[in-house]
Amino acid sequence: MEQMKSEVRDGMQIDWDTPILMKDGVVLRADVFRPLGDKKYPVIISYGPYAKGLDFRDGYKSQWARVVKAVPEILEGSSNKYQNWELVDPERWVPEGYICIRVDSRGAGRSPGKIDCWSPLEADDFHECIEWSGTQEWSNGKVGISGISYYAMNQWMVAATQPPHLAALCIWEGSSDYYRELCRHGGVLCDFLGDWYNRQVLTVQHGVGDNGAKSNVTGETIAGPETLSTEELRANRAEIDVEAENRHLIDDYYRARTPDFSKITVPLLSAGNWGGMGLHTRGNFEGYMRSASEQKWLEVHGDTHFTHFYSAYGVELQKKFFAHFLKGENSGWEKQPKVALNIRYPNEIFKLRAEHEWPLARTNWTKFYLQPGEMGLDTAVGNTTSTMEYDPEGEGFIFMTSAMKEDLEVTGPIASKIWLSSETTDADVILALRLYDPAGKEVVFIGSNDPRTPVGLGWLRASHRKLDPKETRPYRPWHTHDEEWPLTPNEPVEMDIEIWPTSFVVPKGYRLGLNIRGSDYEVDGKDAGVAHAPYQMKGVGPFTHTNLNDRPPEVFGGKNKLHFSSGKMPFILLPVIPS
Repeated sequence: MEQMKSEVRDGMQIDWDTPILMKDGVVLRADVFRPLGDKKYPVIISYGPYAKGLDFRDGYKSQWARVVKAVPEILEGSSNKYQNWELVDPERWVPEGYICIRVDSRGAGRSPGKIDCWSPLEADDFHECIEWSGTQEWSNGKVGISGISYYAMNQWMVAATQPPHLAALCIWEGSSDYYRELCRHGGVLCDFLGDWYNRQVLTVQHGVGDNGAKSNVTGETIAGPETLSTEELRANRAEIDVEAENRHLIDDYYRARTPDFSKITVPLLSAGNWGGMGLHTRGNFEGYMRSASEQKWLEVHGDTHFTHFYSAYGVELQKKFFAHFLKGENSGWEKQPKVALNIRYPNEIFKLRAEHEWPLARTNWTKFYLQPGEMGLDTAVGNTTSTMEYDPEGEGFIFMTSAMKEDLEVTGPIASKIWLSSETTDADVILALRLYDPAGKEVVFIGSNDPRTPVGLGWLRASHRKLDPKETRPYRPWHTHDEEWPLTPNEPVEMDIEIWPTSFVVPKGYRLGLNIRGSDYEVDGKDAGVAHAPYQMKGVGPFTHTNLNDRPPEVFGGKNKLHFSSGKMPFILLPVIPS
């Protein structure tokens, strides 16, 4: 077994491959970055599968180029050679009196074992790592967790296990509902999980060893030290992408990977992204609202999901939060509003605003009805009986408001109700909320992953339309996903569709459109052409829904019809915020 190596570099005491013994005998490996000397300091820890030794700049060239362009300040005050994807930079945190610990999760990077992402075993491992960190001679006993995406998602899970030394959570753009936000949007299988798992996790699985990359700092294999055969590697991992494809309904497997929010009681900062449609939006709102923590804050921003974690704005926010809860310092956090929203305007303009709650108490919930004759979207109910047929592989229909006479702010969760039939026994419905300028050109925004996203997205498989009356709100339908209700061909059914929370201002002269379709939203059918991008960027990035096993053409290729009749006029419920 490899040994821990300790050295002083760049003003830090660094312990490479520190062993952390799990209760079942598996030894996980962590890199520990500490201030020099014998004083005790608080810990900021992370646990995940991306290989602690992989240089951000090499492993994620596209994202590094984008973040440098968006926040050039990242190049100042740090050599960036310790930068690891989606985690804090030790060169910025250790000098301020923090210990940064990065744990390679079981079966990934330098830690042996079997990979099973987001499993209860991972949560237990993380719990043990937190307790180990809080009881070392150099620790002050207070442990915080920080990180983006994966490193945010597993915070919800481990917090529910209530590690005694856990003192604060900085949950930056991480889903909290394994089924609804990661695996299946409205019951529809998302392509992301399989693509991500094969591209970002299996390439750094423990045992890739000499067939993988080496650390630019230590020269060691980042997914070693041993090099295993293809068969051995396969035996050491769970097929989470296959599980998601085969498990259509919520069962014990999904429930075990979704936290009990009533057990999350530590202080938390939940930072979401308006453009995170597909993974990085809904969970931050749901987790914030559902967690039992008495001290909790919500912040929402725009741009990519890695920009503001590293921007001066984001780093200052994180440091104020951790200084308050891990050091007990008067950092100014006591002045932080419970809800801080960066309201979106066209041209990537954001205006930060303090609020008290979510959804906003002063929201004017307004129904905009679909008008089939003029393809309009209007507060007038309308009274017509008609149907409109569309090909689920086409562009569907876009219902548009008239040009705004004054600015209209939409901030909050959104719901839509439609009546739909299909030629077959099922149908996938995708709703895209789209913004258009006075010339009729669509206004898109930089999203968490894709540089051109619409202002809102929602999905629902017709056979998954069953609602949970206890959890459903007028503005956020809650589907049980516990049984399938197939369609009777050509017979309409009522569908309540959730559109994930969003914020945008429709300026005077602009128009808002609701696009009802059967396939993934695309801006113009063309790839955005982002350098080194690992997937196409056509409007939803990797969050597509194209798996033919999940969407067999004989079922999901049939024509769909929208139905309009008196008392059954489709609408979208918008959270309009008074000026």
